[in-house]
Amino acid sequence: MVKKVLTWLALAFVVFYVISAPESSADFVRTAGHALGDAASSLAEFFESLA
Repeated sequence: MVKKVLTWLALAFVVFYVISAPESSADFVRTAGHALGDAASSLAEFFESLA
């Protein structure tokens, strides 16, 4: 029950943040996307170097 309430509170906070600061939210998502892309590229390069 507590986990469900905390999940809903976290979701409500994210929605509130996106609505109140859309540009900051977009920058955060863009930065996270670049970080994930860089991590994937590094991982691929690592496995290529093993072969």
